[in-house]
Amino acid sequence: MQFKEMGLSPEILEAIAEIGFESPTPIQKEIIPKLLETQSDITGIAQTGTGKTAAFGLPIIEKLDNSKRTQALILSPTRELAIQIAKDMDAYAKHTKSVNIVPVYGGTSIDTQIRAIKKGAQIIVGTPGRTLDLIKRKILKVGNIRTLVLDEADEMLNMGFKDELDGILESTPENRQTLLFSATMPKEIEAIAKNYMRSPERVSVSQKNVAAKNVEHCYYMVNARDKYLALKRIADINPKIYGIVFCRTRRETKEIADKLITDGYNADALHGDLSQAQRDTVMQRFRLRRLQILVATDVAARGIDVTDLTHIINFNLPDELEIYIHRSGRTGRAGKKGISISIIHSRETGRLRQISKIVGKKFEQKQVPGGKEICEKQLYSLIDKVEKIEVDESQIEEYLETINKKLEWLSKEDLVKRFVAMEFNRFIDYYKNAPDLNIMKKERVKGGRDTDRGNQTKFSRFFINVGKRDNLQPQNLIGIINENSKVRNIEIGKIDILKNFSFFETDSNFEKVILESFNKAEFNGIKLSVEVASPREKKSSGAGGRRKKDDFKSRNKRKNYDRRY
Repeated sequence: MQFKEMGLSPEILEAIAEIGFESPTPIQKEIIPKLLETQSDITGIAQTGTGKTAAFGLPIIEKLDNSKRTQALILSPTRELAIQIAKDMDAYAKHTKSVNIVPVYGGTSIDTQIRAIKKGAQIIVGTPGRTLDLIKRKILKVGNIRTLVLDEADEMLNMGFKDELDGILESTPENRQTLLFSATMPKEIEAIAKNYMRSPERVSVSQKNVAAKNVEHCYYMVNARDKYLALKRIADINPKIYGIVFCRTRRETKEIADKLITDGYNADALHGDLSQAQRDTVMQRFRLRRLQILVATDVAARGIDVTDLTHIINFNLPDELEIYIHRSGRTGRAGKKGISISIIHSRETGRLRQISKIVGKKFEQKQVPGGKEICEKQLYSLIDKVEKIEVDESQIEEYLETINKKLEWLSKEDLVKRFVAMEFNRFIDYYKNAPDLNIMKKERVKGGRDTDRGNQTKFSRFFINVGKRDNLQPQNLIGIINENSKVRNIEIGKIDILKNFSFFETDSNFEKVILESFNKAEFNGIKLSVEVASPREKKSSGAGGRRKKDDFKSRNKRKNYDRRY
């Protein structure tokens, strides 16, 4: 089915033709006809780059009446994404008369947004906090809302907008059409669907991110302490890099960006601690390619719409495997090639295999380049720049006679040598005697144990007194370890989240640091207690081969913890 067969108006068809839409994506084929023909609620499982904005946006514009009242409300997790959706909707409605689309979000004057709404806004695109604020002020009247869209619903919950979502959903008419889009479908999203939607039809796009076919997926395996050094070498071997480096926490994002800037790289950070003005400045520089490397968290990067990124670099693998698709889908767009790189340590190979299954592609292990290789690449890149630079003789002609006299004693060969040395010495000096950062893949040795050819990390196992009942997730635990230890290169191993308590592993070299750093730590108001636990026991050959319970100091102590927590 093509767009012209879906029942869209000539005005919308003209607009999307100008944008360059040729054939609908799978989610557009599924959802557009349903929204045009019915008032059914829909939950859509869709990744970044699948075309879901047009899937809900085109029918919303098609079904608007001629009044100026607000008829559709679209909620998104970040300011950037709200602006992008509004921009896309404006493009879809370019030839449709009397359509006013207003984005509303925090970090900027609410008075300007109030004036825009009062002029008449059929479609509001907003972040949950600012939208609820405008509803409570009785500026945004949602009594006539026909369609409510929750875009990136999982991210809105991850960012703590549950109360705002509840408040907005309760304010809108019960007979509205509700459309919920999410990359994942955790229990909290299922709860929203159950409480606020009427027998929603579920649409899942089985096709992977459409950009994936143009993306090469690879990884570099290094010790955790060498990740930053590996990142620098990846940047150096790609002089024309224009990409995003994804980190797990805002603190790590800032630290990595600061290190890159200090080391002379054209980089900056995008994270939740920036003011809106700072975010706008960083994004403007990045869009204009005045920044080569943007270091960001997943949440902060929402709404970034840059089509010609060359690289996505996962400084840390995401906590949720599906998020990898969001990240990698930001490169390889508009028919261009892209590369998604993961910098991992030896205990993350299993996780990488899981991601590989989701993406449906094999990940190639590459070797972190050495100093000689990087120097050669940088040298040839420099020569290419010199060869291709445009010379405006009118601007330099008056200086040429003096320059020629000053350099006439040098031969052409000597001149080239000095020119190269001047531009190139820092790379030669830095990478002189540079160590090999690579860790080989695990291999089987006698006795059946896995080893890392001399690079195996020894892990200590710890008990912590919070678990699923306290809403602890693996990403929370990693954040707790990072924030309290104040050390960025601790290698984290296996994490077991149980009902009332949890276990986690870290590099044994940091055992004392871990124990000391949790003295005054809290999580959700609970004072944390961390102690060294016994190593995980292997499966028992008796009792039907079932795994023995993890021993923590003693079974009696475990019983005490069960009673207390």
